[in-house]
Amino acid sequence: MNTPLVEMDGDEMTRVIWAMVKELLVEPFVELKTDYYDLGLKHRESTKDAVTGEAAEAIKSLGVGVKCATITPNDERVTEYGLSEMYKSPNGTIRAILDGTVFRAPILAGGIVPYIPTWTKPITIARHAYGDIYKNVERRAGEGAKAELLVTEADGSEARLPIHGFGGSAGVVQGVHNTDASIESFARACMGFALDTNQDLWFGTKDTISKTYDRRFRDIFQEVYDAEYKESFEQAGIEYFYTLIDDIVARVVRSDGGFIWACKNYDGDVMSDMVATAYGSLAMMSSVLVSPRGYYEYEAAHGTVQKHYYKYMDGETTSTNSVATIYAWAGALGKRGELDGIAELRDFGKKLERACVKTIEDGVMTGDLYALSRLETKRKVDTETFIREVAARV
Repeated sequence: MNTPLVEMDGDEMTRVIWAMVKELLVEPFVELKTDYYDLGLKHRESTKDAVTGEAAEAIKSLGVGVKCATITPNDERVTEYGLSEMYKSPNGTIRAILDGTVFRAPILAGGIVPYIPTWTKPITIARHAYGDIYKNVERRAGEGAKAELLVTEADGSEARLPIHGFGGSAGVVQGVHNTDASIESFARACMGFALDTNQDLWFGTKDTISKTYDRRFRDIFQEVYDAEYKESFEQAGIEYFYTLIDDIVARVVRSDGGFIWACKNYDGDVMSDMVATAYGSLAMMSSVLVSPRGYYEYEAAHGTVQKHYYKYMDGETTSTNSVATIYAWAGALGKRGELDGIAELRDFGKKLERACVKTIEDGVMTGDLYALSRLETKRKVDTETFIREVAARV
């Protein structure tokens, strides 16, 4: 390697898997160079979460990062880890700094049949990675309170819109936002990715109800498409179309896959888990954040596997699926090789992915896949054994 990868360590069982993958699948084959950041919750507490921003800035400097799954604390985690505050999602912080779009696609392996049998090709979820409820402001409103939306323009003029009068009951109120610049970046990332992968691009919001907020997404996508991508799409023989998100959902279920589904931030958060589960497992999903400015962040598209971690800490054997973590490393190494002109490193990323799938198709798999696989001959193995089996096939 010439340029280091930005390496972001994480939490719980995925942190354990992270170390195994590095030791058994990366370091024996690659002269690895990384710029290391510990995003484990204890270290985020000790730095008051400054380390998360530092990692994101390092990606802007070096171009490619690879991230382990991390904890987004709730009340229980604040108590468990003795946190001084409830830190925000590291993923949300990094995505906001990089202003990218997250592309998630299922990893297909023989013997693992989707719950929707017509889905014979992958559906890639393109999730806008900025704003909406992930950058929200919210609070309780007491009985008798009045909530208003106040916008103060640069010239000092104000616009006030009533939200709700809580005359008969207390309640909650929330404010969300987005920016034209971020939506434009989202559109360009989606359309560029569609051209790179030669796939149709579908996009849907609820602009019939959200006539200003969601409508702005629809209008910007259409403007960017017409001005910058229409001719290229037509030459490539691929399609961009917009419809309401409920219609998109119906179309997705009836489809055979093989397209990109662009989603607003919250929609993408939910739908990526739905798509991953329908294809077989949350751990069988690749994930990369792509910024139009040329930054790439590869990650495992699932959580920290808390229950398995507690079993591991108690000395019990776990059978945790490491495929998404392996694919994160494979994608980051391959992209680093591509950007630096190192063909061997680029090809190694692909070989690592193929070895992972071949292990499953040879009938060697972790417990989640064992329960799904229709292979006649299959063997359930523990966490480390699966990684060693992949290494044996690299």
